[in-house]
Amino acid sequence: MRMTRHFFVCLVLLGLVGMTPTTRAETFPSKKLVIVVPALTGSSDVFARAMAQRLAPALGQPVVVEQKPGAGTNIGNDFVAKSAPDGHTLLINGLPLVTNQALYAKLPYDTLRDLTPVIEVAEVPNVITVPASLPISTLRELVDMAKKEPDRFNYGTPGAGSSGHLSAELLSVKSGAKFTHVPYQGNAQATNDHLGGVLQVGFINLPVGLQFVKAGRLKALAVTSSKRSPLLPDVPTVAEALNMPDYELTGWFGIMVPSKTPPEVVTRLNLEIGKVLSDPSYIEIVKAAGGTVLGGTAAQFEARMRRDAVRLSEVIRITGAKAN
Repeated sequence: MRMTRHFFVCLVLLGLVGMTPTTRAETFPSKKLVIVVPALTGSSDVFARAMAQRLAPALGQPVVVEQKPGAGTNIGNDFVAKSAPDGHTLLINGLPLVTNQALYAKLPYDTLRDLTPVIEVAEVPNVITVPASLPISTLRELVDMAKKEPDRFNYGTPGAGSSGHLSAELLSVKSGAKFTHVPYQGNAQATNDHLGGVLQVGFINLPVGLQFVKAGRLKALAVTSSKRSPLLPDVPTVAEALNMPDYELTGWFGIMVPSKTPPEVVTRLNLEIGKVLSDPSYIEIVKAAGGTVLGGTAAQFEARMRRDAVRLSEVIRITGAKAN
């Protein structure tokens, strides 16, 4: 009996030794994958659902999208950070990943300690708008008026740390103009109030504002990206409109997994998601949403996160912005 048990234990140990990183990667995934969207609506949800449809056949397992909104995306971020580090729970999010640490006095997770970057998905610029009824035609006119009347111009966003909020704060820091932030629970009500003139300025995700610009209900003054958008080719960048070459703020979205996820699993996810990002049908979905597909390595994504964490945390510090 002892010999039998000893023989069995040896077989088990030999099996474990034989489980090389390649073997573990080959056995992944072993169950359903979940992509967590920490918001109710928006670009991240659109990108995640289109990705799930294309990722499932490649991985041989179902891939579903679950919304876990709230607290400036912190509920969803924390859920994934505390999930099993096996690659089956993914997070798609953007700038709040690197700005919430500066906006909130205390968080139950640390982004770069508790989450591991996998791949950048896409970037989406914001468009600076005013209602069609407002007698302003250029960004320079808006900035000059906002300097003279600092309490006049309100803008709304889904919350502190959103790309719209930071686009406005960065413009304030660099131009000296004053804009008053009004946080909302989501884009829909903020957009309605902007269309109605309750909010005099918009720093809106391009896919949200595009339809209203084309319908003539909003005037587009500039886009916040470093290059003009092909969807609004006649609208200048902020850098062009104000002769401000160092202004750029583009909202980005990327995939994260819990820290301690095996590197070979992260590599497999990067590879398979990268294939999705090169699919022409997926590229068209991102373009229709006003975005540009990114991709690249996990290291490139982490470098961008660290870079934006430094520069945007400084903007938050200078402006005194806090989470609502």
